[in-house]
This record gives sequence, C-alpha cells and structure tokens, in this order.
Amino acid sequence: MAQSLVLKPGLIYYPGYFDRAAQERLRDTVRDLVRAAPLFVPTMPGTGKPFSVRMSNCGPLGWVSDKNGYRYQPHHPDTGQPWPPIPEQVLTVWRACGGYDEPPEACLINFYAADARMGLHQDKDEEDFAAPIVSISLGDDGLFRYGGLNRKDPTKSVRLRSGDVLVIGGESRLVFHGIDRIHSGTSDLLAMPGRVNLTLRRVTKP
Repeated sequence: MAQSLVLKPGLIYYPGYFDRAAQERLRDTVRDLVRAAPLFVPTMPGTGKPFSVRMSNCGPLGWVSDKNGYRYQPHHPDTGQPWPPIPEQVLTVWRACGGYDEPPEACLINFYAADARMGLHQDKDEEDFAAPIVSISLGDDGLFRYGGLNRKDPTKSVRLRSGDVLVIGGESRLVFHGIDRIHSGTSDLLAMPGRVNLTLRRVTKP
C-alpha cells in the first residue's frame, strides 16, 4: 500500500497511490462510465442555482441534487437508467484504504473544469457515519480545504494531485471540506484541462 499521511485523526492522505499506468486505466474506465451515465449539472435545492461541477455516478445508488433536495437514488436523473456498476479497480481502493467491512453503494464522479469550485460542506446524506468516504483524484491538481465539525473552525489546505487518494473517516467523517481552486494545466492525463474526483460512499446501514 502507498505511504499514508495523517492530516488529522481520520483524515488520511495517500499521495501518489496510483502510478501513471494505473491512472490511465482508471481514466479510460471513467470515460466508459460517463458514456453509460452522462455527466449532468446538479442544482441547489430551493434556489435551483447550478453547481459549477458536473457529475455522474456508478454503483447501486447515485447522489443527486435538485429543487427537491439532496438524495441518493438508483437511476440517472436525465436518462432514467440504472447507474453502471462500480469498477473493480475502484472497489480495490475501498477495501485497501477504507477500513470498513461493507462495500460502497455509490461512487460519485465529479468533473471540475478549470473554473469549478466546491464550497465548504459536510457529507451527511448517508445513514451510517461509521463508513468513510474514499476519494480518488485524476487530472489537474485541486486545492482541497478542510476544517472541523463547525463551519467557522480554522481550516488548512492540501494540494491533491492526479493519482492521490484521500480517506475522510473516523473523527473527521463530518469535517467541513471543499475544493478552492483547480490548478489548470498541471496534468496531461485528461484530454481537456480539469480534474476528475471519484468519491466512494456507503449509503445505508448494513
């Protein structure tokens, strides 16, 4: 397993988890997933304001956001089709790094263009916070900011690079976190500037 760094209890960073060849295989797999389940633009509940990130999902469940709220559902919001299965290459990361016996039920696929951001937020639409969130980065560097359990807690930042893995679990499972900026042009892995982020989640209690 790649060397890990503890950013804070439960927040574990694995820089360079995937080598270049593994990144290329995963990139190609993600392309196939997005052909089956095209990227869509989620919107904020209530206001309908679009996210700056485009997204899709794979697995039995997928995360969506629209005027009716945040939720997980078994089908694509535009096509109505079931999400494609989570690839084995991704499941292997969950088993190696997640420290949780049950398999993930959702894998979010987020595409950040050069101008995309993700504000500070907590991931709390799941039933069991004992399960971690396991994040995989591909493409351009993203500046990841994380804080504490309250929005106003002090924050720190780490630059996530292509092939990195980050686990958000344990005491840090509900920390506020987000992506402040994309460092466009820092990777040539993708056909266009931007960053792909895969986040594995367990949605229901076993």
